[in-house]
Amino acid sequence: MSVIRTSLALIGFGFTIFQVFQKLYEAKVLQHAQAPRNFGVALVLLGITMLILGIVYHGKFMLELRRERKQMKADGLIHGESQYPVSMTLIVALLLLLVGLLAIVSMVFSGGPFR
Repeated sequence: MSVIRTSLALIGFGFTIFQVFQKLYEAKVLQHAQAPRNFGVALVLLGITMLILGIVYHGKFMLELRRERKQMKADGLIHGESQYPVSMTLIVALLLLLVGLLAIVSMVFSGGPFR
């Protein structure tokens, strides 16, 4: 959950910085807005990268839990087989990853759903 929180903050803050400086540039308040815009893009990319790493870690962790549970059943330490529920954390992380990818497409290619 901390990965989702931090990634959301990085993606949101990066996109906001990008949008503010883009609007200031379009309003002719700033002559050069490349550095702040690049910083915004970098924050969004960092958030996306962190989220991808968190998703991979979460997946490995869940697979290890399932493997350990099978081993415990084989050893007779537990008697019933119950399924792990769908990971809501993983679902939220994947949705946030989609939003982050759409945001970076909007920022880099000046198009998409957030422009």
